[in-house]
Amino acid sequence: MAAATIAVGLALAGCGGGASSSSSLAKLEIMAPADPGGGWDQTARAMQASITSADLVKSVQVSNVGGAGGTVGLQKLANEKSESYLMITGLVMVGAVETNGVDKRLEDATPIARLTAEDEVVVVPADSPYQKIDDLLADIAAKGQGVSIAGGSAGGTDHILAAMMLKAKNITPDKLNYVPFSGGGESLAALLGGKVNAGISGIGEYAEQIKGGKLRALATSGPNPHEDLKAPTLKGSNMDVELINWRGVVAPGGISVGAKDNLVKLVTEMHASESWKAELTKKGWTDTFLTGHDFSKFLTTEIGRIQPVLKEIGLVK
Repeated sequence: MAAATIAVGLALAGCGGGASSSSSLAKLEIMAPADPGGGWDQTARAMQASITSADLVKSVQVSNVGGAGGTVGLQKLANEKSESYLMITGLVMVGAVETNGVDKRLEDATPIARLTAEDEVVVVPADSPYQKIDDLLADIAAKGQGVSIAGGSAGGTDHILAAMMLKAKNITPDKLNYVPFSGGGESLAALLGGKVNAGISGIGEYAEQIKGGKLRALATSGPNPHEDLKAPTLKGSNMDVELINWRGVVAPGGISVGAKDNLVKLVTEMHASESWKAELTKKGWTDTFLTGHDFSKFLTTEIGRIQPVLKEIGLVK
């Protein structure tokens, strides 16, 4: 791989569906395969709020099953018999499946929809001496494991980005002191408590603290800068690194064709609702809605693409 670049395609699919209610579903459970506070949890609860607000399902419950980059939740999904059940997934889980070597994989689930994409952000506490991303990386080059970076579970998007940044600056992987957390709330507490030197996460998880002056953004990972964060992109900081984190939903494997169609219809109606559009704006998420065969094809491509990247940066043997 000549350049340390991961770019997620943002091809959009039409909303489809009509305005009729998905009343065939009396209840729905959405599993966030992570602890409360992180991007998956935020996505699950944004779905819950939007589906409820649009009166698409009478009862929508959110559950949290944290651990191992979402693969603990993925194992639970494999045993789920309900046909009105969704689990949040994304690029993090694609990597975690490979790094954890689990029995049940995303290929065993039923793809429903890709929902959003979000840039990553590299942050430090407001009183940190690091003013630019180069300051942080130069200190890692000099001190190695003496500089710690918090992020999501090992092998996930945050971990991949940290390794990519080091590689872009010709810093050997053994100098990376990556401290994984299963939820965004835990990593934020570690940052604000001075337990780690820097953090990496989706912009939505740290945006409030950045705008409130508690954290300082050093760089973002997508193709375009976020003016409100007052930070350049990694590419704008002379690093050939780009990464966009996508999120979507899958259902248990083996559900009936009718059940899958009902879930796709529900999520399509949610996507078209004003409440979901408001959630996208509030969270700063990019709309990358994709369903059906197109999402299945995208998921297969992602799985095949991420494995060699993880091997290259030493996260998978």
